[in-house]
Amino acid sequence: MRITALLLLFLVVTSCYSPERDCTSFKTGVFKFEELVGTELVSSTIRRNDSISIETYNAVVDTFSVRWINDCEYIMRKLNPKNKYDEEAVHFKILTTTKDSYTFEYRMVVKKENNPRRVEKGTVTKIGDI
Repeated sequence: MRITALLLLFLVVTSCYSPERDCTSFKTGVFKFEELVGTELVSSTIRRNDSISIETYNAVVDTFSVRWINDCEYIMRKLNPKNKYDEEAVHFKILTTTKDSYTFEYRMVVKKENNPRRVEKGTVTKIGDI
């Protein structure tokens, strides 16, 4: 009986835990994003103020509008799309934060018919302020 009570208490305490997130410190700044593409580790540099994000990847610069939904979620849309895929808005949600990085998930805002909605994850490191 005592073990059951302790187990129940443990479950109640741990189920109420939610990670601390300080998303506001990541609304602006200079960030680095690295991802594995095939077998190659590639990186992007992101310069973001409250409403614009400028991303550099392989010497290509793209500019996005940023609309914050709340302190930890935002929607980005490419300002100069070159094709239909580039016109799609992307929803980002910050899941966890540390002093200088955050883990996020992202997905397309509109689900395409007959396409599964993919949710991808990544981690961004803040490397400076604007």
